[in-house]
Amino acid sequence: MSTSISLKPIREICGKIASQIPKSKKGLEYHSAIGEKVNELPEDQRKILRESLNAFLIYMEKIEASDIDVGGHGCNGKIWYRVFGKKSPLKMDVDLPIGETDVLLHNVLTQTQRNQLMDKKSLDFSYTIQTDGNRNRRYRANMYMDLEALALNMRKIDTEIRPFKTLGVHPEIAKALSLKYYKYGLTLVTGITGSGKSSTLDTIIDANNRTVDAHIVVIASPVELIHNPIRSVVRHREVGRDVTSFKDGAVQALRQDPDVIVIGELRDPETITTTLEITDSGHKTFGTLHTSSAMESIERILGEVSTEEQDRVRNRLADVLTCVISQKLVSSLDGKRVLAKEVLLVTPSIRAAIRNNNVNEIYQMLNEGSELGMNTMEQDLKRLYDEGRISKDEAFNNANNKKRIQQLFNELD
Repeated sequence: MSTSISLKPIREICGKIASQIPKSKKGLEYHSAIGEKVNELPEDQRKILRESLNAFLIYMEKIEASDIDVGGHGCNGKIWYRVFGKKSPLKMDVDLPIGETDVLLHNVLTQTQRNQLMDKKSLDFSYTIQTDGNRNRRYRANMYMDLEALALNMRKIDTEIRPFKTLGVHPEIAKALSLKYYKYGLTLVTGITGSGKSSTLDTIIDANNRTVDAHIVVIASPVELIHNPIRSVVRHREVGRDVTSFKDGAVQALRQDPDVIVIGELRDPETITTTLEITDSGHKTFGTLHTSSAMESIERILGEVSTEEQDRVRNRLADVLTCVISQKLVSSLDGKRVLAKEVLLVTPSIRAAIRNNNVNEIYQMLNEGSELGMNTMEQDLKRLYDEGRISKDEAFNNANNKKRIQQLFNELD
């Protein structure tokens, strides 16, 4: 990949500031000194630097990249893009020294954000630029330390919400995801980083926004796609900006007359137990987990709480869990990626399995639950192979249960 984006403004403005920082300054002192210098820059120069970074972001659309990485030792002076799952560097005439990318990235931050970054060594935030036609392009950003240098990852947030029908879920699953049919209950959308969880969740939120008269509260870190109210009031609360934590956002939401509460990530025991409690109080709740299967999601929730709390949490989870969608983005034969998903609809038998700590029984129920719209990851991978969309190797590589995927292909033979 190569582009004609000019590096001259970065080299001149950032290079000048970098040369003014004494080599004796290290760590926080070094970054504090850069922050002070950046704050002293005339606004026109700060704007030039923002536009230079924005040019790399706009280029993402041309090459259909999902992510960009800038700065830190790991980038080795280059700008990196992820295109259809694979990372590769941009061909540039010169490499960008770490001192210059440190300045470039400090220029993105407000002083409050800089203080948070220096304190936590990592900062989640959203970033917006205006492209041709006055369209706003939004990015989910994480800035962090890489051997005391600044590094940045930005992921493009899709501004166009996929229609609900593109999820390809069974009518029974569609009902479980809709406030119109299920007034309360917890739905989990799970998968590894970069598996499209946020896009799926946005599609579900949009479907409810279009079909029910309700109040939807979205708590995220950061807020990605903005949902304009259609039939529902939709509130967006960003952790760190509008609320201090997922847990606080969830508790506060109960006093805001919500019908649907969306918790961006169940990342700690406190958030998990709070989510179960607010769902148990009669709300429809959605959340995400970094797990690769429905069974792993249940085990992860139970594993996050103390031993003495597990029985209570297990019973509450059995009472409130409605649906689990575990997904992966799999490399397709056309060089792009396609969604593969495992879908669990919680039936009385599955509730009993959770309550009795027989989670290992759930896989067979998934395997035999097609009439209710359930399927295992292996069954969906086999479907994608049968449709000629993915290779056999790709199906095996992405299967959670290697023995089962082999059995499915043996049945074909």
